[in-house]
Amino acid sequence: MPASPMHADEARIDDSLVRRLLAAQFPVWADLPLKRVESSGTVNAVYRLGDDLAVRLPRIPAGAGDVEKEGEWLPRLAPLLPFAVPEILAIGVPGEGYPWSWAVLRWLDGELPVPGRLPDAQALAVDLGRFVAALRQVDLPGGPPAYRGGPLTAVDGETRSAIAELHGVIDTSAATAAWEAALAAPRWTGPPVWVHSDLMPMNLLTHQGRLGAVLDFATLGTGDPASDLIPAWNLLPAEARPAFRSAVGTDDAMWARGRGWALSMALTQLPYYRTTNPVIAANAEHVIAEVLADL
Repeated sequence: MPASPMHADEARIDDSLVRRLLAAQFPVWADLPLKRVESSGTVNAVYRLGDDLAVRLPRIPAGAGDVEKEGEWLPRLAPLLPFAVPEILAIGVPGEGYPWSWAVLRWLDGELPVPGRLPDAQALAVDLGRFVAALRQVDLPGGPPAYRGGPLTAVDGETRSAIAELHGVIDTSAATAAWEAALAAPRWTGPPVWVHSDLMPMNLLTHQGRLGAVLDFATLGTGDPASDLIPAWNLLPAEARPAFRSAVGTDDAMWARGRGWALSMALTQLPYYRTTNPVIAANAEHVIAEVLADL
């Protein structure tokens, strides 16, 4: 699988480094079989360790604080959620030339869902809605601001720049109209609520088509719940969206903002990943088409 764009300060991670880190810090696991997990993810390198464990190491500075953040909040959130989330068993410290914290987690089995190939889209829509609704209802004070918890205006500039960059690739007039419709939706005026804010297909695991686990809570925090509606367009077919919307419980304004988040994410991803990460680029193209068709 082609790699994501290389960052100048990206950590060089290979099997030997992971083995050395384990031997130095968690020798009880150092001799277990180790295999890198092929992934379209852009922030972390993931290894399967034995049958029951995984090692996750941030590749770029932007992910350096994710391990501590998840280590603080996931143990408190997990008992309150209806589906499995990552369980961090140990947090490693910088060493062996590797500059950031890293983690050993319990391995979660499952398959990544693929848009257009969902065995039971209606059931998965309800599952996703249950997860979003449960997370929104969590009452844990002191949560950090979510990565996508603010108003859509916060990403207006980069979204419009992406639209301009995609001239000749997509219908930029239609994309601009769709984006402006989202911006016109009333803002969130309620209290900040807990959101994952990156519910991409690559962050979900399914079992026989049903939701089994939600991964990668690096963007977790509190804010406008609209960003957690993005699976309606990045994964679910149009006919399953009403089931998702009903399970979540949302008004027209929140739905419009959620559609705006899905569109903005796709528009900014497409020019960035078109030639380097075909999985993300293909999903971005899919989202743009779904949003424009929806309108």
